[in-house]
Amino acid sequence: MAAEDCYATQLIDGDGGFNAAGLDRFVKEAKVIDCGLSYAVVAIMGPQSSGKSTLMNHLFHTKFREMDAFRGRSQTTKGIWIAKCVGIEPCTIGMDLEGTDGRERGEDDTTFEKQSALFALAVSDIVLINMWCHDIGREQAANKPLLKTVFQVMMRLFSPRKTTLLFVIRDKTKTPFEYLEPVLREDIQKIWDSVPKPQAHKSTPLSEFFTVEVVALSSYEEKEEKFKEEVAELRQRFFHSISPGGLAGDRRGVVPASGFSFSAQQIWKVIKENKDLDLPAHKVMVATVRCEEIADEKFNHLKSNEYWLALEEAVQSGPVPGFGKRLSSILDTYLSEYDMEAIYFDEGVRNSRRHQLETRALDFVFPAYTTMLGHLRSNALENFKVRLEQSLNNGEGFAPSVRACTEGCMLEFDRGCADAAVQQANWDTSRVREKLRRDLDAHASSIRSTKLSELNTSYEKKLSASLTEPVGALLDARGEDTWASIRKLLNRETEAVVSEFSKAVVGFELDKVTVAKMVQNLRDYARNVVEIKAREEAGKVLIHMKDRFSTVFNYDSDSMPRIWTGKEDIKTITKEARSASLKILSVRAAIRLDEKPDNIEKVIFSSLMDGTGTALSSQDTRTRALTDPLATSTWEEVSPKDTLITPVQCKSLWRQFKSETEYTVTQAISAQEAHKRSNNWLPPPWAIMAMILLGFNEFMLLLRNPLYLLVLFVAYLLTKALWVQMDIAGEFRHGALSGILSISSKFLPTVMDILRRLAEEAQGRPTPEAPRQPVSLASQSYRSETPQPNPVTSSVPDSSVSSNISSSDSGTEYSSPNLTHRRTTNIQEME
Repeated sequence: MAAEDCYATQLIDGDGGFNAAGLDRFVKEAKVIDCGLSYAVVAIMGPQSSGKSTLMNHLFHTKFREMDAFRGRSQTTKGIWIAKCVGIEPCTIGMDLEGTDGRERGEDDTTFEKQSALFALAVSDIVLINMWCHDIGREQAANKPLLKTVFQVMMRLFSPRKTTLLFVIRDKTKTPFEYLEPVLREDIQKIWDSVPKPQAHKSTPLSEFFTVEVVALSSYEEKEEKFKEEVAELRQRFFHSISPGGLAGDRRGVVPASGFSFSAQQIWKVIKENKDLDLPAHKVMVATVRCEEIADEKFNHLKSNEYWLALEEAVQSGPVPGFGKRLSSILDTYLSEYDMEAIYFDEGVRNSRRHQLETRALDFVFPAYTTMLGHLRSNALENFKVRLEQSLNNGEGFAPSVRACTEGCMLEFDRGCADAAVQQANWDTSRVREKLRRDLDAHASSIRSTKLSELNTSYEKKLSASLTEPVGALLDARGEDTWASIRKLLNRETEAVVSEFSKAVVGFELDKVTVAKMVQNLRDYARNVVEIKAREEAGKVLIHMKDRFSTVFNYDSDSMPRIWTGKEDIKTITKEARSASLKILSVRAAIRLDEKPDNIEKVIFSSLMDGTGTALSSQDTRTRALTDPLATSTWEEVSPKDTLITPVQCKSLWRQFKSETEYTVTQAISAQEAHKRSNNWLPPPWAIMAMILLGFNEFMLLLRNPLYLLVLFVAYLLTKALWVQMDIAGEFRHGALSGILSISSKFLPTVMDILRRLAEEAQGRPTPEAPRQPVSLASQSYRSETPQPNPVTSSVPDSSVSSNISSSDSGTEYSSPNLTHRRTTNIQEME
């Protein structure tokens, strides 16, 4: 097995330059950095060429450079060297200092001696002071300046720890060691007493600062074997030197091994700046720097940890099961590593930097945790939406469904938060939970509003469907109390819908005020439907008046069309028709849903019907104008908002109505007179006398020539056959024009039929008598259904509405908003 290397390294060169890189390399290669507090530092100082390096090499198996005696006595070690003591447990660092009192630096240059001595006392647990045996008891011994230097620099330590001074007496003589040691201790005490001290340490004994040990060794040159035996014996004292009772007794100022490099560098820096060295403060400073370095290292490792990077990436796309445990494990790994590496540093500093590391780490992973909570909140909200929709589709009540879904989703969210909780953190999820609660309430409120709106709309449609057409029908009906029927209909339909609506909203668990408000809105809507329909009908009042006039005027009480034969009392019928039309006007003049009495109908009839056809003088006209109840824009006992047609508008409509229906009455009178004329077949008496006087010569001619009589007889028979066959009397019963048109269409077919039958009889093949050709459908229709020649059915005033005339294969069609009549003239020819 290869021998262990001591890794000898120059720590400080002869000019005072600190080899920081070399020290860092040394603590890593020698594995000092992993020792924690289980390490010791042993330094040796003494006069130049006193065998310090030789002693260190034999004592600790190091490889410091030794003086070559054959080349003369000169300076061998420059500055300060360090090496690992081979085979010593625990880990021990050996430090070889440049010798004092060397001619190379001169008599007056003692600065480096003092600096190196202070550095050795600050970093070492044990300081070996190499001295010659023959200097003991001498006033001008070489070791006295060295001891003075040690004691003087000791005063510059603000709060020095107790260091072990191991005096190694070299080249001992025959004088027993028992006599040498007291003398040496006495010399040491004298030097201590003579060194100037601060006021605080005037009476402080030497034992407060140092533990003095003395050992004597034989001459290496004269008694090498004896020297090696004694060194081997001394070596055993360095095993477990830091244990209680060992050489290194005081461990208060020990810096953890991982901070040794930085600590030594800072100590030397302070010494070089010629400042007092405050070891406790220095210890805190080293702990601070090293703990920060360790914390930074662990934090950087955390940021690049593959498990953390995978977890961070996974949480971006959705919730991660076991997020809290996985993240807690990652954080605990690096916090534990920090604790292990920083365990030997100052507790206050260590805990402070650990807290900072933990805070930085938690701040670093907090966005991922926030993202995780965001996923949990989003999932809970989506689950709430789905569950609520399913619950409502299953017919469950809205409020119970919302409660059940909310409780379930909040419970799932709380479980998710517990699963995502990080052990090292105490993050509060109440804000996210409250936001989720607000989101759930907002969605539930939105769905509630939508459902209530849909419910309200459906019942409004039901009200509209159940009121619009019936109200229109009631307004068109001839009932005596139209508005009472409308009010009854409104109340009945409204109460039915309100009852259904009240049952439907029970599941929403609304407060009474809200329900009452919604019910009132439905009632208002129902009333508004009636009012809108009433206003719509009021806008078409003139059309309805003319339709009512046409119906009453042209049809009798049995709904049969009137035929103006001359027996009808057109004046009375006209008055009835106008009265019925005026009734429509009075009904549509105002909305009467509040059961308040009014005199609209009375005023309208008294003002418009009673004065109809009555001739008034100019004075009466002026008087009537002054007292005309329709000469105003409002109705008594009717609010303006309920007024549909003002009195002034009623008067104007009535004038327009009369002007547009006057022509219908005139046409009826004309049709009656035409009917009377069509029923009178004989010419006037004066025409008969004229025919007798003027036709006497022709009559006598017929008597003288019987052949003419035969021709006349045949012509009579033929004319009679045509008369009967074509029913000429029936055709002219409805007017001359219609009779001529019908006869002209049937004349030729009838003549051909008569001639055919005569020819067959002459040939001796009599045909069975064909049934008499019925009257044409067109003529029969005119006689039985169409009140022709009533002009009303085919004429409409130009000022009221426009007429549309269209022709087809079956006849001519007349249409108008007031009256639609199809007159068909079909000619059916006999085969």
